[in-house]
Amino acid sequence: MNAGDLDSLYTQLCRTMAELGEPNACVFLARFALLAIDHMDDAATVSRLIGAAAEDIADQTLSG
Repeated sequence: MNAGDLDSLYTQLCRTMAELGEPNACVFLARFALLAIDHMDDAATVSRLIGAAAEDIADQTLSG
């Protein structure tokens, strides 16, 4: 995947969440995460990505 692919997919992800509406965004993201995890074959990588995804959010929550 190149930078253009990543940008297009991120845009698709954001548009889908907007179409589903804020009340459904968390459920959508959880389902998407489970589907993505199912396609990965490395528990350590999944665990590292979960931690990395939470890192900045936890920092913002604590400082906000």
